[in-house]
Amino acid sequence: MAFPENVRKYREINEMSQSDLAIAMDLSQSTIARYETGMKLPNIITGAKLAKILGTTVEKLVEQEEQK
Repeated sequence: MAFPENVRKYREINEMSQSDLAIAMDLSQSTIARYETGMKLPNIITGAKLAKILGTTVEKLVEQEEQK
C-alpha cells in the first residue's frame, strides 16, 4: 500500500512529527498514526489538505512505487 508510506515519507521530508502534522491538519495524532499504518484513509477534502501541508499532490500521496 503506497499511501501510508508516502504520508510518512513526506512528513519526514518536511521534518514534522505526527503531532506537528496533526496540529497543522486539526486532527488527532492518532488519526495521523492510522493514516501511516493504513488503518484509515482520509476523505478527498482531507487528502487534498494533507497534500498541501506536506508540499505535494494527492497523486503523489497515492502513487505506488514502481517495481524494478
